[in-house]
Amino acid sequence: MPKQKSHSGSKKRFNVTGSGRIKRAQSGKNHKTGDKPRKRKRSLRQTAYVSDAQESNVKNLIPYKK
Repeated sequence: MPKQKSHSGSKKRFNVTGSGRIKRAQSGKNHKTGDKPRKRKRSLRQTAYVSDAQESNVKNLIPYKK
């Protein structure tokens, strides 16, 4: 059986937790941060989880990441 190719961009953006959930970074913190409140920018630092609907799609992109 040949190996599957991992999606290079997804390898850099997602991490798998010990329980199998997928962690991701919050979006919206790269530009135009002067217009956003300080509290909102602070909350965007924290990581989030991929939704249940998208989890299987992301797992197909990173098949060997444990």
